[in-house]
Amino acid sequence: MAATELRGVVGPGPAAIAALGGGGAGPPVVGAGGGRGDAGPGSGAASGTVAAAATGGPGPGAGGVAAAGSAPAPPTGGSGAGGSGSAREGWLFKWTNYIKGYQRRWFVLSNGLLSYYRSKAEMRHTCRGTINLATANITVEDSCNFIISNGGAQTYHLKASSEVERQRWVTALELAKAKAVKMLAESDESGDEESVSQTDKTELQNTLRTLSSKVEDLSTCNDLIAKHGTALQRSLSELESLKLPAESNEKIKQVNERATLFRITSNAMINACRDFLMLAQTHSKKWQKSLQYERDQRIRLEETLEQLAKQHNHLERAFRGATVLPANTPGSVGSGKDQCCSGKGDMSDEDDENEFFDAPEIITMPENLGHKRTGSNISGASSDISLDEQYKHQLEETKKEKRTRIPYKPNYSLNLWSIMKNCIGKELSKIPMPVNFNEPLSMLQRLTEDLEYHELLDRAAKCENSVEQLCYVAAFTVSSYSTTVFRTSKPFNPLLGETFELDRLEENGYRSLCEQVSHHPPAAAHHAESKNGWTLRQEIKITSKFRGKYLSIMPLGTIHCIFHATGHHYTWKKVTTTVHNIIVGKLWIDQSGEIDIVNHKTGDKCNLKFVPYSYFSRDVARKVTGEVTDLSGKVHFTLLGTWDEKMECFKVQPVIGENGGDARQRGHEAEESRVMLWKRNPLPKNAENMYYFSELALTLNAWESGTAPTDSRLRPDQRLMENGRWDEANAEKQRLEEKQRLSRKKREAEAMKATEDGTPYDPYKALWFERKKDPVTKELTHIYRGEYWDCKEKQDWSSCPDIF
Repeated sequence: MAATELRGVVGPGPAAIAALGGGGAGPPVVGAGGGRGDAGPGSGAASGTVAAAATGGPGPGAGGVAAAGSAPAPPTGGSGAGGSGSAREGWLFKWTNYIKGYQRRWFVLSNGLLSYYRSKAEMRHTCRGTINLATANITVEDSCNFIISNGGAQTYHLKASSEVERQRWVTALELAKAKAVKMLAESDESGDEESVSQTDKTELQNTLRTLSSKVEDLSTCNDLIAKHGTALQRSLSELESLKLPAESNEKIKQVNERATLFRITSNAMINACRDFLMLAQTHSKKWQKSLQYERDQRIRLEETLEQLAKQHNHLERAFRGATVLPANTPGSVGSGKDQCCSGKGDMSDEDDENEFFDAPEIITMPENLGHKRTGSNISGASSDISLDEQYKHQLEETKKEKRTRIPYKPNYSLNLWSIMKNCIGKELSKIPMPVNFNEPLSMLQRLTEDLEYHELLDRAAKCENSVEQLCYVAAFTVSSYSTTVFRTSKPFNPLLGETFELDRLEENGYRSLCEQVSHHPPAAAHHAESKNGWTLRQEIKITSKFRGKYLSIMPLGTIHCIFHATGHHYTWKKVTTTVHNIIVGKLWIDQSGEIDIVNHKTGDKCNLKFVPYSYFSRDVARKVTGEVTDLSGKVHFTLLGTWDEKMECFKVQPVIGENGGDARQRGHEAEESRVMLWKRNPLPKNAENMYYFSELALTLNAWESGTAPTDSRLRPDQRLMENGRWDEANAEKQRLEEKQRLSRKKREAEAMKATEDGTPYDPYKALWFERKKDPVTKELTHIYRGEYWDCKEKQDWSSCPDIF
C-alpha cells in the first residue's frame, strides 16, 4: 500500500476548513440550485476557504457548484467605505433556509470580490463564501432586498437594514463590477507581455532566433540544390540532343524526371519550414501566456492549501484544548446523522457541532465502534460463525504464547503539506516518506494479514457442494479488508529481495511466505499452504495516485485459491482502496468496486459489489452485496454484509411464479435460510494506541529465531520505529534506501556493460519464486518454487542477499 499515514498533521482532530457547500430550501425564486451551505434561496453557496463542492439539498432549484476559490481576507474596516484595500464592509442579512431564514453576516467587498463571514473577527481565519462580481448579476427586489447571482453557480439573497443602506451597497457593487469587467478585458487584450517573465522572454527570443537561423540555412541549401539541379537538367537535356542509343536516351530521361522531382520536393520542404516559423511566431505569445497562467494558478493553489493546512492545525490545537464530550454522549457522535439530516440545509455554516465533520458515519470515533464491536462479537460467538467449540478449545491448547501488545505510538507532529504538495498526481511508491507516515509493519506482513480468517478456507475445504464452498471463499475475500477500517498508516515499502515467513503449522495448520520480487513497480509474491487442504497464492503490484483530497490505491494482480481434495481452483482480484481527507479532516478509508470470484473447474461464479460510501445514502456504510451462480447463471445464494463487520448468505429457494413459471426467491425473503459466514473479531484492548493492529498483526513483527536474514522482522528501521525511536528510524531508513539505490545502479551498470560487450546478462531473479506463465489465467506471474522451508530446517541461508 502506498503512503496513507498522514496522521502526523491531520491527526484525530475535526475535519473541515473547507466545508461542503450548497444551500437549503428557500422561496421559489429563479436561481441556482440547492445544497447544504449558507446559500441563498434555492441556491448553492461557496463555502470554505478553497472551493466547496455543491451537494444538493431540499428546495426548488438545481444543485449548485461553489466558487473555484476565495480571496484572502481583506483588512478589517468599519461599516460603509472600507479601510485600506476594501471598497466596502458591513453587516447584511443573508438568506440561509426556511428554518433559520435570514442570518446576520459580515460582508467585505474588495478587488471585485464579495466575501462574507459570520463575524468581523472571523476575517482572520475563515471565509464562508466568495462571489466574483465580474460575471455576476445584481438585481434589486424591493426596498431592502437585493440578489447577486453568478451565472447560476452561486446566488446570494441579501437584505440591508434600510433602503438607504441597500442603495449604498448596490452602488458599490455596481462600481466594483464595472471595474472588475474592465480589468478582465484589459487583462485579455494587453496582458500578454505582463504575464511573461523576462527569463521566459529571453528564452523565447533565443528559440525564435535559432529557428530563423536554421530556416536560413535550409533556404541556402535549397538555393544550392535548385542551382545545381538546373545545371544537372541542362546537362541532361544536352545529352538527350546527342545521337545516343535509344536505351541511353530513356535512362537520361528518367534521371531528368527524378532531378525535377527532387527540386520540387526541396522547395516544398523549405516552404513548410517557413510556415512553421511563421506559426511559431504567431502563437508563441499565446502559448507563453497560457503556460504562465497555469504556473500562477498552481502557485496560488499551493499557497491556498498551505494556508488551509495551517488553519486546520490551529483549529485542531484549539479543539484539543477544549472540553470534548465523550463519544457515546447523546447529541455528539450518536446523533451526528440525525443532525445532518434535519439541518441539511445549513450544516456547513450554521451548526457549530457539525461544522468540522464532513462524513459522520465514516469517521465515528473508533473507541465507540470498537466498544460496540466487542459486545457484538461476544454475543455472536456461536457455532454458526466459526469452528465448533471443541476444535477452538484444541487450538487454544496448542497455540504458542504470542505477544499481545507493542510499544504505544508516540505523538509526533509533522508538517504534512511541506511533503505532500509536490506529490499530487504522482506514484507515491517512488517518493521517499518519513516513518511518521508508517506503521511498524512491511507490505509483506500486511499481505500476510489476509490469512487472519484462515478458518474460512478450512471450512470451505470441508464443503462437498461447490456453490457452498464458493460462499466461504467469498467471505474470506471480504474478510481481508476488515483490518483496514482504521489502519490509515502506510506499511514500509519492502526492499528488493526482502522476505517474510509466518509459520503457524502447529497452531493453525498453515504456513506462509512472501517475497518482494520487484522494486519498480513494487510487486510482492505470496504463497500459503495448509495441511487442512488448501493453497493460496498471489502476486500483487500496488499502484497509487495522490489526487490532493484523496489517495487511490489500486492493487493489480490475481489471487488463486486451490482446494486439494476437489481440485477446485478459484481466482479473483482486489478492489480499489481510497483514503479520504488527506490534507484537511480526519482520515477515513473506503473500498469500492466489484470482485468476480470464478471456479475454473465448475464454472461457478460469485459477483461481489463493494458499495462506495455516499454522504446522502441511507444505506449502511461499507456495504457489500453478492450473488453465487452456477455455470448456467442460476442464482443459488445471495450474500449481504459489510467489509468491516460481517457477511451472511441466504439460500435462494425456487418458487412458482404468477404465470406458473419458476421464479426465484431472494434470500432475505427467507430469513430461516440465513447463515452467518464470517464476523469480525474485536480489536485488542488499547488498539487505538497501537496503530489499530489486530491480534494477528501484533504478533507479525515479533522476533523469531531461525528466519532468513532477509526477513522483515530483522529490518532495522522498522524495529526502531516500533520501539518509538523515530528519529533513528528515519536515519536508518535513508541508509537502507541509499544502499538499495547503489545496488540498483550496480545492476544497471553491469547490464549496460554486458550489452556493449555483447555478452549475455541475467536480470534480477527472485530467490524463492519463479516467474512463469500461469496455467489458468495465462498471465506471467511469480509462483513459489519451493526450497525455503528445507533451507530453514538446514539453516542454510547462503543464497540470501545482504539487504539490511
